[in-house]
Amino acid sequence: MLWNYYVFRRGRDVHELWNQLFGSRSIRLLYIAGRGFDVRAIRVMEEFVSSVCTSGCRIQNAQLLLVGFNGYTLDNEISQLTEENAAKLKSIFSQLGECQTITIEGSSDGENELSAGTALRLGTKKVLDEVTDHTDIVLDVSSVPRVVYLSLLTGLLNKLVPNKEVVDGVSPLTANGVNFQVIVGEDAALDGHIQAEDPSKELVLIPGFSSAFHAESIQDWPMVWFPILGEGRANQLQRVMSSAIIPNTAEICPVLPHPSRNPRRADNLLVEYKVPLFDSRQTPMSNILYAHESNPFETYRQLLGAMQRYRHSMTMMGGCRLVITPLGSKLITLGAGLACFEMQPSSLNKKFGVAIPHAEPTRYSASVDVLKKSRPDISVMLLTGDAYSSV
Repeated sequence: MLWNYYVFRRGRDVHELWNQLFGSRSIRLLYIAGRGFDVRAIRVMEEFVSSVCTSGCRIQNAQLLLVGFNGYTLDNEISQLTEENAAKLKSIFSQLGECQTITIEGSSDGENELSAGTALRLGTKKVLDEVTDHTDIVLDVSSVPRVVYLSLLTGLLNKLVPNKEVVDGVSPLTANGVNFQVIVGEDAALDGHIQAEDPSKELVLIPGFSSAFHAESIQDWPMVWFPILGEGRANQLQRVMSSAIIPNTAEICPVLPHPSRNPRRADNLLVEYKVPLFDSRQTPMSNILYAHESNPFETYRQLLGAMQRYRHSMTMMGGCRLVITPLGSKLITLGAGLACFEMQPSSLNKKFGVAIPHAEPTRYSASVDVLKKSRPDISVMLLTGDAYSSV
């Protein structure tokens, strides 16, 4: 287990971590954020920039990379809010450095329309190409669509941690001293309020996690499907189920948030998904997994353990395909991303495959007033760097 020991802070403890991380040293910073409508990104950046400016660090270079997104339908108020947020993010970061915008396109220079998967892969590559000699990389997922931040998370980890094995007692998470942190403005209630509508007919596969569907040699392997459930995502779940990539013979292990701030949240989700998962597919209640709503590393441990147990038990059947569909809140989804990164096989000789299919919505809707009233808890996951040198 890569993150058997981990660095995770939330609330007031976040500033203490940043002070320790940035205090009295030189940094070359790359800050990646979404050019989206979610105002949580502004609160996060305000807190981050304030900590960096008061930490006493010496900034050799700092760059803000705003990732924009085409292909989504937004009403006028939400579109206007997106522009306002982008301007505020640039203004706040100007205390540290310059800003560059990279857009994940839906089409290419007027030519044939790109598939969503191809656009995601090309957009992710553009971002990864900006990673050079930075000492600190920050990925703020507060205003980034799920498929994009999962692609960026796993892509950055693959670049920083190409070998997952301990060498001469040194953890691969040291990543040559590069501090990679993921920041989240978490508000699970707001995540449930933002409506993801009109899921695309084309499923998107996270780059690097598609061999479980594309390789002919493993199509006969049994499948274990882990749908991570969240409010208002039943249409997306049904689109994945109806796409024929989840066979009727698949073992289904729904993942529910528990413990949760709302003690009845898991029960409410069971009711919401009763028909597609439990009536139609007759999923046994004993298959349910529970993941901590507010601790992504606990989600990572629960999901990774389940995936490893199924991989071990299905070895006698030739192999297995492990499929994760993330529909939950941001912290749970990030934990799932870590589990998939660690389980990602280096070759088909490993006798298992990992895939992350998602029916990305083509329309988002939310109340601007509700968005602006959000008071998120800031959480920080430090995933690589010198903090892991003694692990």
